[in-house]
Amino acid sequence: MVFNTGAALLDAIVLSVVSRDPEGTYGYRITQEVRSVLEVSESTLYPVLRRLQRDNCLSVYDQEYAGRNRRYYKVTEQGVSQLNMYRSEWQSYSGKISEILRGGGV
Repeated sequence: MVFNTGAALLDAIVLSVVSRDPEGTYGYRITQEVRSVLEVSESTLYPVLRRLQRDNCLSVYDQEYAGRNRRYYKVTEQGVSQLNMYRSEWQSYSGKISEILRGGGV
């Protein structure tokens, strides 16, 4: 992709992916879903997950799967609020950028 992905946009995408499942989802699955729309490495995504956890936007729990522990991430109430703010900001921002790129004014 030609355009850089800033930290806030990556946070918004990760929160959105995690919020799809009310019980939470695990790191590898998050990585695969984000990679379906962005070229990003696991070494980039796991620090994002840790930062969102530290900021109380995600909670974490471990669950056994096939004899191993799998770490699950779940959006908190604060994470839902943050995601709603990101969604609102994105609507405004992307609309303005699209208008300019189509040749119109803002």
